[in-house]
Amino acid sequence: MGERKVQNKIAKLVVNQEGYQVFNDLTLDTPDGTTQIDHIIISPFGIFVIETKNLTGWIFGNTNQKQWTQTIYGKKYRFQNPLHQNYKHIKAVQNLLGVKESIIFSIAVFVGKSEFKTEMPSNVVELRDLLPLVRSHEEVILSDQDIEAFSEELSNPVYSDSSNQSKHIENLQNNLENPICPRCGKAMILRTSRKGSSTGAEFWGCSGFPVCKATKKCQ
Repeated sequence: MGERKVQNKIAKLVVNQEGYQVFNDLTLDTPDGTTQIDHIIISPFGIFVIETKNLTGWIFGNTNQKQWTQTIYGKKYRFQNPLHQNYKHIKAVQNLLGVKESIIFSIAVFVGKSEFKTEMPSNVVELRDLLPLVRSHEEVILSDQDIEAFSEELSNPVYSDSSNQSKHIENLQNNLENPICPRCGKAMILRTSRKGSSTGAEFWGCSGFPVCKATKKCQ
């Protein structure tokens, strides 16, 4: 429902013939499987990758925190920092289109009846502020040829085929049991922390260590 609200909102960019191309619910390949992207906007002013959060209650978080907090009816719930979550999406788009990361802009949009209780980064907005944020980018950085080429690539049915959803879920499950390093694509090994406050705790470490030092928490 939240994604549909955002989809309806950004569709106005196309209806009003403002030079934007919109793509919704795409599944792209990543080194550790696949990732599902809510919305992508291609425009002369850059590529916008949008992560949607449909939440109610008070929202606490900042750019650097790995997890943000939702407080509702006196209870607290943790969820992944949507900007960190969206970074994986950005890398997938970058790799697919072969572009510099500097022309891709990350946006997290909250569409539920939520209220920010901490100062949020400028690219974290409520639905009513989404289009003004996109339109605030006025420097032309992509040519008509770029937009046509990128749009043609993202229009490939393989990225929006309904079968990708089951494939993505399967990849998520497999990545819990036999994770692949999201940084280099090598297999990860179950290790045990030997120092610090997490001594004795298990975690996944890249088999390419020490060249690749990526880690993941055990679920």
